[in-house]
Amino acid sequence: MTPGEAESLCVCSEAAGGAPRESAAESANRKAVNLKILPLDAAELIRFGSILDQRPAILRGETVGIALARSLLKVRTREGRTARLNANPAQRLFEERRGRQNIVLKARQMGITTWTAARFFLKTISRPGTLTLQVAHTQQAAEEIFAIVHRFVNLLPEPLRKGPLKTGRSNVRQIVFPALDSQYRVVTAGDRNAGRGLTVQNMHCSELARWPGNPAEILAGLRASLEPEGELILESTPDGVGGCFHELWLKAPETDMVRHFFPWWLEKRYRAAAADPATLSEEERALIRKHGLDLEQIGFRRKLRADYRSLVQQEFAEDDESCFLASGQSVFEIDALDERLKTVSEPVESRFNGDLAIWLPPVAPKKYLLAVDPAGGGNDGDYSAIQVLEVETGLQCAEFAGHVGGLELARIVTTLAREYNRAWVVVERNNHGSGVLAYLESPCECERVYWQGGRQNGQPGWLTTSLSRPAALGRLGAALVDEPMRFQSRRLLAECRTFVRLPNGNAAARAGAHDDRVMAMAIGLAAREEMVGKSSFQLLASSF
Repeated sequence: MTPGEAESLCVCSEAAGGAPRESAAESANRKAVNLKILPLDAAELIRFGSILDQRPAILRGETVGIALARSLLKVRTREGRTARLNANPAQRLFEERRGRQNIVLKARQMGITTWTAARFFLKTISRPGTLTLQVAHTQQAAEEIFAIVHRFVNLLPEPLRKGPLKTGRSNVRQIVFPALDSQYRVVTAGDRNAGRGLTVQNMHCSELARWPGNPAEILAGLRASLEPEGELILESTPDGVGGCFHELWLKAPETDMVRHFFPWWLEKRYRAAAADPATLSEEERALIRKHGLDLEQIGFRRKLRADYRSLVQQEFAEDDESCFLASGQSVFEIDALDERLKTVSEPVESRFNGDLAIWLPPVAPKKYLLAVDPAGGGNDGDYSAIQVLEVETGLQCAEFAGHVGGLELARIVTTLAREYNRAWVVVERNNHGSGVLAYLESPCECERVYWQGGRQNGQPGWLTTSLSRPAALGRLGAALVDEPMRFQSRRLLAECRTFVRLPNGNAAARAGAHDDRVMAMAIGLAAREEMVGKSSFQLLASSF
């Protein structure tokens, strides 16, 4: 930071006008350092743009961006007033840890969308040639974000608004700053042309967990428009296990993406009448010890649980695991899934880079079956899934899920069937299944392929129909409640969490999630029921 730049920063002792009330201690600690920004021309703006992330001593630990936002930008408070943008605790924590690529998991109304809009707005108006793109999950959300940005523009100091930041052509989703050759756009995830043909420097994907259609595909297209050194912020409240956002959150450490988690108690307004210390539960005492919550926050937490019931962890997250488990749309019993998820163990063996997990190796002379839900085999789209079950008990012994198909899948199935005491192989014959069945017969020479209805009068494989599918899923749902210890796979249970009732009444994986393990297990349990129902496997013996 040069001496000239330092001269542009000065300490102002008064608090930012209209800012949320602070305690005396907070006010004394921070002393409301502000920027004197007038007069500020294009050259000064560009100079600030080069030091936005710096923390000069005069700002007592704040970045130039935080101070500039407080001095330049105004927002509408929850009470409907206009106030300077004074960064709240969650926003400050984000600034402290922010990287080039970020993924943000948060409780409701933490101000991250507003702060992202502010940060990217400052970068847009202080770095010539910048294109910022914010992507909302719905039209209404896009309008709300754009209203925030418009307020930034309309309430800028007049010398800036009529000088270097005078806007040019604008529409309902775009603001252009001709003097800087910069622009700010807000679009919806449903716009398939969003980002196409653009080179974007700043990208914010808001409420990614709730994007329509195929979020992973939409996001991939958008990220292709982000320049290599561009800044990316993926942000959302949780919406169940599985799906694009959840998978990106889990994989963040492997992809150099910085994870940010903001629980509800970071918002200082989340308080209610103090809880009686004599009534505190052990869970509440643990929260007080671990996170320093006070009795007013515990009171607010109790009110949340009364108002939101099963959705409270989803809407007001407390940790980065249980918040994903919260969902009220699952076809299967949530409580049963949650209880089993707490106790599942890791596989004793894995193969194929983790695609095959084995919990219970084969034991002679037990009988086994392999249920197969085939897919096309491409790197995108559905997985081919195999569930290995012990016939007598229905116990899950092993699971495979990978992007393989055709002959490669048939060979994996054959090898696994031979390993499990020449297990019976039940293949869904819909779609890709007919080809897999042909490969199993020749060249794989799989020994025991299930024929629905027997070899003499039936057909190879299992046919999923509008009648057999609900029955098979119902049997799986009952087993999850009655005998949850049958199921060993955390990934299967996670898929059950995101297997939801769609608006048209059908049951399937929610957008961006998968149900291949679920369907393979449902088919396996249905076929096992038929097999066990035949004395001494009469049907199967006659068809072999």
